[in-house]
Amino acid sequence: MKGKKAIVLLSGGLDSATVLAMAQADDYACHTLSFDYGQRHRVELQAAERIARQMGVIEHKVIGLALDGIGGSALTDTGISVPEEPTEGIPVTYVPARNTVFLALALGWAEVVGAQDIFIGVNAVDYSGYPDCRPEFIAAFEQLANLATKAGVEGNEFKVQAPLQSMSKAQIIRAGSVLGVDYGLTVSCYQADNKGRACGKCDSCRLRAAGFVEAGLVDPTRYS
Repeated sequence: MKGKKAIVLLSGGLDSATVLAMAQADDYACHTLSFDYGQRHRVELQAAERIARQMGVIEHKVIGLALDGIGGSALTDTGISVPEEPTEGIPVTYVPARNTVFLALALGWAEVVGAQDIFIGVNAVDYSGYPDCRPEFIAAFEQLANLATKAGVEGNEFKVQAPLQSMSKAQIIRAGSVLGVDYGLTVSCYQADNKGRACGKCDSCRLRAAGFVEAGLVDPTRYS
């Protein structure tokens, strides 16, 4: 058993799979966490399970949330269309408070299993402009984690690790490829069909496709 424990947020997408590989390469014993939060499709959860199994994590957990109960996002409200062209400002695919909620639950599980590190695949370079992907947010949440927990106040401080923060999509793909990530297992599309095939039109698909082109690597994405 490896000495260091970590909670890794695993969405089933390209970025989180890369972060998991990075954490394992740094000799962490990884517990992965996904959320069934009322998103448009479940294929990303199936992808997360495949990735966790293939990469040999200690435990993979899926927690149910009802973020579709508040809506406000194209990812949790089927009445709001997913944009298929670039838009200005923060897009309607932003899910209100999603990363705050996800990290809070990851923090709780970290305290239970005795992990001091939480890994998240947020990125502030090739991303959609979500406010909860910024370095300022990660730093603020880490401070909160150490103020709000028994472990934190007793000196077992938490570290929120976001190793992709300043990397381009191409750099992420190259790094993951070196670590042996099978990107064919991942699903990034906001509106993938029930077979996991991508639309090729949404913001996430565009960023992913451009990343593979720039990285000079074959894109294994299946399209509808």
